[in-house]
Amino acid sequence: TGADLWVKALGPVKYRGGGDDGTKDNRGGDGPRSTPTVAGGKVYVTSAKLVLSCFDATSGDLTWQKDLMKDFGGENIAWENAASPLVEDGLVLVAGGGAGQSLIAFDAKSGTVVWKAFDETMTHATPTPATIHGKRQVIFFVKSGLLAVEPKTGKELWRYAFPFRVSTAASPVVAGDLVYCSAGYGVGAGACKVTRNGDTWSAAEVYRFQGDKPLANHWSTPVLHNGHLYGMFQFKEYGVGPVKCVEVATGKVKWEKPGFGPGQVILVGDKVLALGDAGQLVLIDTKPDAYTELARVDILDGKCWGSPVVSNGRVYARSTQEAVCLD
Repeated sequence: TGADLWVKALGPVKYRGGGDDGTKDNRGGDGPRSTPTVAGGKVYVTSAKLVLSCFDATSGDLTWQKDLMKDFGGENIAWENAASPLVEDGLVLVAGGGAGQSLIAFDAKSGTVVWKAFDETMTHATPTPATIHGKRQVIFFVKSGLLAVEPKTGKELWRYAFPFRVSTAASPVVAGDLVYCSAGYGVGAGACKVTRNGDTWSAAEVYRFQGDKPLANHWSTPVLHNGHLYGMFQFKEYGVGPVKCVEVATGKVKWEKPGFGPGQVILVGDKVLALGDAGQLVLIDTKPDAYTELARVDILDGKCWGSPVVSNGRVYARSTQEAVCLD
């Protein structure tokens, strides 16, 4: 119905390049950029001001709360936090603390610190969980590059150095033992191959493309299907930027279709659902040989930089001005 069940304030957010309108000069509007994470009947959310909160999903009651800047010496970044907390095996993993505690794992039920480590600078990218060579791990995309850790202990497994410029926002994507990552602002994209020899791990670069073309993901993380990435590969191409299909093993662009801008994509079954920045929702078939559009509808006014969500056969999406629920 769209009726409010409960509402909890996370504090006002006015950030650089925002604005109440959110439609002028390709600004994304004010407000949070992170997504709540739901697990075990709880809702975990990191605010733009780096306050991590745990709410009861049914009542909205606050269970526990941690201020990463005040309690852990963290410093915010330009445009403030946009990363979501990751819940993995009873732990909540986040970046944003200070020296010696820049990555932190909290007990999901109590909020107790389980481990904290590293001297890294956070980015806007949400960490990615994966199983590589039989080992469960979490990959943080920090300013120095990719850092994979053992989730239960925080032990470092491997690193892949990757350039940083201004902001990194798209999360790494794992395809077997290959990990793809990308950023805007002239950085471009790359991939590394992860190897394991007993307890010794390493990551070697497979390919690297510098610059905003052919591969750059400004803030939209591509999805993986049958060895191919589908997503918004573009940087500041508002209104006109393409969706592309990219072979993940080589970085080769198989096809591209302009006219989407820097929106978002999700994978629904074996189909890609793309939301363009002007509010167009497009269903795309996952065929690497050619762009195949299955359905299209204009659903929202305002700027659409957030991701659509599919639940129980319905599509939920929002812009800077309104929200919508579709069959």
